[in-house]
Amino acid sequence: MSNMPKVGELAPDFELRDDTGGSHRLSGRRGHYTVVYFYPADDTPGCTKEACSFRDNHAEFEATDTEVWGLSPQGPESKAAFRAKYGLPFTLLADDDHKVADQYGVWGEKIRYGKASMGILRTSFLVGPDGKIARVWEKVTPEDHAVEVLAALREAQATPA
Repeated sequence: MSNMPKVGELAPDFELRDDTGGSHRLSGRRGHYTVVYFYPADDTPGCTKEACSFRDNHAEFEATDTEVWGLSPQGPESKAAFRAKYGLPFTLLADDDHKVADQYGVWGEKIRYGKASMGILRTSFLVGPDGKIARVWEKVTPEDHAVEVLAALREAQATPA
């Protein structure tokens, strides 16, 4: 994708609602790391594996003062049900009109079962304390993704700015 932010570029700022109606703005996280991961849909097999991977590693993200934000096009009600069903302790944000996915270059054509459709291309970004993209993961494998992100986070935090 041509408009996908690259490592070293300022992460596009956005503000979205969570499952409680609360608002989260990326620029409000300056000074801290934030994982921004885009997933296709709440409570689907791959997305559930990915979310549970972040859930199971949540304490380690917290220990590094890092927040995990999961974004998908479903609304706050869907997010609330997904969070409750799997005990997800991190922020889920409703990108209802996929504007943020567009900003990040992760809304595009997907081929499933031989049919083309538009949707989220599973992608994650590690945003550094300076608001810049520290790492990008395209075509994410859901199962162990959180472990991969944690390793990159520890590496980034160990490297002096």
